[in-house]
Amino acid sequence: MLGLIGQKLGMTQVFDDIGQLIPVTVIKVEPNVVIDQRTPERDGYSAVVLGSFDAKPSRVNKPRGGQFEKAGTAPKKRLVEFRDYEKECAVGDTLSVDLFADVRFVDVVGVSKGKGYQGVIKRHGFRGGRKTHGSKFHRGLGSSGMAATPSRIHKGTKMAGRMGGERCTVQNLQVLRVDADKNLLLVTGAVPGTRDGYVLVSTAKKK
Repeated sequence: MLGLIGQKLGMTQVFDDIGQLIPVTVIKVEPNVVIDQRTPERDGYSAVVLGSFDAKPSRVNKPRGGQFEKAGTAPKKRLVEFRDYEKECAVGDTLSVDLFADVRFVDVVGVSKGKGYQGVIKRHGFRGGRKTHGSKFHRGLGSSGMAATPSRIHKGTKMAGRMGGERCTVQNLQVLRVDADKNLLLVTGAVPGTRDGYVLVSTAKKK
């Protein structure tokens, strides 16, 4: 597995060789620094800890600041652990967007946009009631439990509530372009999260 920390800049469109329009998402991947390594002998598993996007030293507490001093790098805003990293690297090494130069498909993890408190039609796709005169049931939940047995509502019943703001993954996005000079990665389709939101880009697990 290969992965880097990036930042979603927004969506645009490009044209392929035959003139077909392709919607793409532009992800900025600043250089990622190897902050620490996990080893099977010490931690029981193999992984690397990457940090990206410089942070103010005043915003970093002492325990976390010690990790950056040990790695010999400036404080970073984001720290992410990637397990079973395929690339050999040492603490203090810098990884750039060139890591995906030969990769065709990637998975992108982000935090979806928060929608606030929403009803069942928008949140779960319920059909709702008839829009006819005298119906009195249009966008409501409807029946949610039985009376005699079991005389309660089962856990996990779909209801109105907070929507969005959750970690989600979009798989098998095709890599269209890697711009090493501008630290940009162009992938097909949409990526979860808001503009300027942080995302994790890794090689696709299913392709």
